[in-house]
Amino acid sequence: MIKKVKETILVFSKKDIFIIIPIINEGPVIKGVIKEIISAGYQNIIVVDDGSTDNTVSVLKGQDIIYLKHAINRGKGAATKTGFEAAKILGAEIAVTIDGDGQHEVKDIERLVKPIVKEGYDVILGSRDFGSGEVPSYKVVANMIGNFFVWVFYGLYVKDSQSGLRAYSKKALRLIDTKTDRYEYDGEVIREIKVNKLKYKEIPISVKYTAHSMSKTNKQGFVNGIKTLIKMALFD
Repeated sequence: MIKKVKETILVFSKKDIFIIIPIINEGPVIKGVIKEIISAGYQNIIVVDDGSTDNTVSVLKGQDIIYLKHAINRGKGAATKTGFEAAKILGAEIAVTIDGDGQHEVKDIERLVKPIVKEGYDVILGSRDFGSGEVPSYKVVANMIGNFFVWVFYGLYVKDSQSGLRAYSKKALRLIDTKTDRYEYDGEVIREIKVNKLKYKEIPISVKYTAHSMSKTNKQGFVNGIKTLIKMALFD
């Protein structure tokens, strides 16, 4: 009887999984990212355009996706939350967030989803290998600082507090309630994991930094990093 109940709970198909992609000005690469995700068998793709001013809108015309757009740039956190709300309304059992600049490997999505399906985890955090030499040195340092302050403010230490590749169960989608809209959002999720006693796990993921991803001016920098720390302190 117990075995049967477990089998019922743990069986999902890819149609139950929603892929959320928060983007801004990803016109040169987003079509390729979507194509790769569809090729991997995922049918539900929510693209949240956070006020793009390039050709992103025209590139996405005709794509088999759910397209949502913020009229103005509100921040990565706000775009992700919009995607979460849409996924909940559409009945997602699992939601996966992935960056739209092509730095993540789509094959890693399944690796993040499996612990939720097979082991009952609520949140799976993708963790980049900062010792591989593939991650720029300034990002390694920024992540170390971010991890430290997430631990100080929220009381939970993780290896990659700023990763954009994460998977969430239906329970996590229901319970996580973040307040911030920009890059501090990633760290705030860690707080929500602790506050709501969500079962989480970190999974190593691959990452590739391209000329496009490295050229993005909206990525986290020193000044934005200071602003992020201030907001983390305020919302602690």
